[in-house]
Amino acid sequence: MSALRRKLGDEYQVVSTSASGGGLPPPRAAPRGKRQRFVDKNGRCNVQHGNLGGETSRYLSDLFTTLVDLKWRWNLFIFVLTYTVAWLFMASMWWVIAYMRGDLNKAHDDSYTPCVANVYNFPSAFLFFIETEATIGYGYRYITDKCPEGIILFLFQSILGSIVDAFLIGCMFIKMSQPKKRAETLMFSEHAAISMRDGKLTLMFRVGNLRNSHMVSAQIRCKLLKSRQTPEGEFLPLDQLELDVGFSTGADQLFLVSPLTICHVIDAKSPFYDLSQRSMQTEQFEIVVILEGIVETTGMTCQARTSYTEDEVLWGHRFFPVISLEEGFFKVDYSQFHATFEVPTPPYSVKEQEEMLLMSSPLIAPAVSNSKERNNSVECLDGLDEVGIKLPSKLQKITGRDDFPKKLLRMSSTTSEKAYSMGDLPMKLQRISSVPGNSEEKLVSKATKMMSDPMSQSVADLPPKLQKLSGGGRMEGNLPPKLRKMNSDRFT
Repeated sequence: MSALRRKLGDEYQVVSTSASGGGLPPPRAAPRGKRQRFVDKNGRCNVQHGNLGGETSRYLSDLFTTLVDLKWRWNLFIFVLTYTVAWLFMASMWWVIAYMRGDLNKAHDDSYTPCVANVYNFPSAFLFFIETEATIGYGYRYITDKCPEGIILFLFQSILGSIVDAFLIGCMFIKMSQPKKRAETLMFSEHAAISMRDGKLTLMFRVGNLRNSHMVSAQIRCKLLKSRQTPEGEFLPLDQLELDVGFSTGADQLFLVSPLTICHVIDAKSPFYDLSQRSMQTEQFEIVVILEGIVETTGMTCQARTSYTEDEVLWGHRFFPVISLEEGFFKVDYSQFHATFEVPTPPYSVKEQEEMLLMSSPLIAPAVSNSKERNNSVECLDGLDEVGIKLPSKLQKITGRDDFPKKLLRMSSTTSEKAYSMGDLPMKLQRISSVPGNSEEKLVSKATKMMSDPMSQSVADLPPKLQKLSGGGRMEGNLPPKLRKMNSDRFT
């Protein structure tokens, strides 16, 4: 324990939540009354069905499942009672045949051939049935060929015996091989913990497998049971909400060889988005954990369940490590399976942390001011558009086009937006644009020069006569008067 404190630091206090582990118990709030659980720690659901009325007949329609679901004492009672009644009934049938034929009075007559040899009372008829049913066949009692009704009864006895054996023995076999007992070797931690993991507030609990045989295709799910009232006023006493434990990433598919810590990240989509250390003192909820998998030895599906109430969720705790590397193998110490230790954890909910982060961020104010300035410029443009529309007709004709003020104001608005967008650029680009030699006029001149260079090159490639006509400048001076007049009329 001292080595762990030296490794993790003095601020980490080791706390054991199990009865076997040492250390101080975790600090808890004032004890409340006994909490009514929906699912017990052992997985049993505290639900009783009542007032079924005429629906009880549905149990008889599925008699086999009803017998399997009964408790062991009722199964054994039905097993013994069924065989006892069947044996007595069939023994009585053999005794009735012997009585009606008169075999009971002539049992010691050697010249008389009875239906069943050596059956002269009810105990002897019962022994004959047991020898036949159990295929013992001592050879002292047997059916003769002078009794057709005995042969028919023997066939009915064989069919009925096979049906009873298949039903009752199959029921007992299914009862014994149920995977419910496999769930006894699947462990859940006694407490759940909430602390920071990978920079996020996380709800955690631990699962483990005590057997060496694996759980094939093991999958875990979590449900949050909490009472709430809808906006319409409907009260839901046990509303079930899903807790994401890795469904989107595949983390809910477990390779359950060693104890695993199951994590639920508390974010905006989590039902615990508003949960804080302070609000846990007044909240009432229950987290139901369901672990399903296929038993490797039998191939049957097994389900293990447990639950955690709000009193069993430790805020600011983390589970103690239980796996260590030995010589050639990994060792799991199950004595520390339920142990936790305290870690620094903010007492605020995720919602409160996000609100505090937004309030302390310095990048929000400039963005808000820029948006306000842009809205003001748009309003100014709309006002100027209305002024342009109200100008006299003479002034509108001077402008050449009626929508000239609108176009001019839109051009000015685009330049203002470009100025705002320069503030959003990275620092290196702002420095390059702020250099005096990179003004807009020079950029425009460079663009026009680039556009004129191909023209000069194309003139250099002309024949000498055409180059003389161009004269290195305008070609209009060497044109005939008619062509010059046509050009002037065209461009004017």
